[in-house]
Amino acid sequence: MSDNITKISMERIDDHVNFQATNTTGNSILMDGSEAIGGKGNGVRPMETLLMGVAGCSSIDIVLILQKMKQDLLDIKVEVTATTIKVEDAKEYDTIHVHYDLYGPLKESKVEKAINLSLEKYCSVSKMLEAKSSITSSFKIHSK
Repeated sequence: MSDNITKISMERIDDHVNFQATNTTGNSILMDGSEAIGGKGNGVRPMETLLMGVAGCSSIDIVLILQKMKQDLLDIKVEVTATTIKVEDAKEYDTIHVHYDLYGPLKESKVEKAINLSLEKYCSVSKMLEAKSSITSSFKIHSK
């Protein structure tokens, strides 16, 4: 498959709104709707997968950038919070805030630069979402 084509498949798991989405290498996630529309809490909501994508995409970038900067990153944890607004019959993320907890003997200036490079230049997910959402970030360095 070409590098510029992404393909997933999805199948319904039950008679409600619970689905399993699988990529071409066989990795999958469960998605479910809210209880208000018949969901049973058996998976993440589709909108939440976007926030997970921001966390994952930017974390991968940050790990790689800090490695190139010769920073000894021992661990990274991310929390994403977002607010939604109603746009016609759908919802969109209005604001997205990504907070990073980084562990190790790291230089603050290099961590800040890595985060900014990721969210503003390299992370495809944040680049797509920034057209509709205000994306902000914060971080805390924890020495282990």
